[in-house]
Amino acid sequence: KKYKRIQISELRKVTKEEIEEGLDFSISVSNTDCKDGSPKIGDMIARNPKDHSDQWLVAEQYFKDNFENEK
Repeated sequence: KKYKRIQISELRKVTKEEIEEGLDFSISVSNTDCKDGSPKIGDMIARNPKDHSDQWLVAEQYFKDNFENEK
């Protein structure tokens, strides 16, 4: 089934320092994204608004295809 998101997502850009030093171990990165070279500039870090310790990487193209700024 397909589902549509009904809430606002909280995301931030991956920083140059995170790329150079490595992401915090608590940020989840999929195997596919790792194989594609993430984290990299353009990727985003999403977080659960109800649990800020729950964070995951969103690849740049997925972000561009599925998110827009809140109006």
